[in-house]
Amino acid sequence: MNHKTFSLCLWIWFSHGVIGDRDEVKSVSVTEGDSVSLNSGVSEVQRDDQILWMFNINNSYTRIADIYRQNIYIDDNTLIFGDRLQMDSQTASLTIRNIRTEHSGVYKLQIIKAGVTYKSFSVAVYAPLPSPVITRDTSQCSSSSSSVSRCSLLCSVVNVSAVTLSWYKGNSLLSSISVSDLSISLSLPLEVEYQEKNIYSCVINNPITNQTIHLNITQLCPELTPHSQTVVISLLVIALIVVVAVGVIYLYNKKCKQACPEGKYYSFHHIL
Repeated sequence: MNHKTFSLCLWIWFSHGVIGDRDEVKSVSVTEGDSVSLNSGVSEVQRDDQILWMFNINNSYTRIADIYRQNIYIDDNTLIFGDRLQMDSQTASLTIRNIRTEHSGVYKLQIIKAGVTYKSFSVAVYAPLPSPVITRDTSQCSSSSSSVSRCSLLCSVVNVSAVTLSWYKGNSLLSSISVSDLSISLSLPLEVEYQEKNIYSCVINNPITNQTIHLNITQLCPELTPHSQTVVISLLVIALIVVVAVGVIYLYNKKCKQACPEGKYYSFHHIL
């Protein structure tokens, strides 16, 4: 049997479901741009071994690589992989270099070696995660009361898919939002208040990696920092002293109009 006949027979078996429909699927996750190896489980390919790799494209399995009589054939007729495929001559394991998101899908392996065995791999390729950005939410006015000041923030990422964006306070999850396959921009609001030991962070993650950015509360919400709180209190105290001093001068001069000689009044500088 020559290589073309062998490949045709294997393709017919795959296409008609003679083999491979009940095999266990191994899940593999990888970041776009990395390389991934799909392990065949073969320790050493013998001369009479026949091994075939196929990829599911539009619900139809297409032959992409095989070994016949210890010769390797890379056969990407769809050109979806380009020169990214590499097959190990000893183990028949398949490596995909510089993998892209379009290479996500199911890969099937058939091994004819004394008997027939088969494996399936479900490969999920995730785009690299951008670093989230924390900004002041200018559309929301900061609120305050006599005891608590608050600051409105936004954590944002652009052009992401299959991710979750979350706010944390220390190790406690405050809120989160997820997106599936669509490539969109995400924003997650948060209103913070000053407490000395609060550490806020925004995290974006997918099933294999994450990116974290910590809130610089001094830069984005200076009114919530200890120094700011001290300055505000100091200004209030000074203002109160001035009001009291002005009140004292007013009352003193009013009294002098009635009891002091004409023209003898005291100004603010005299009192101080």
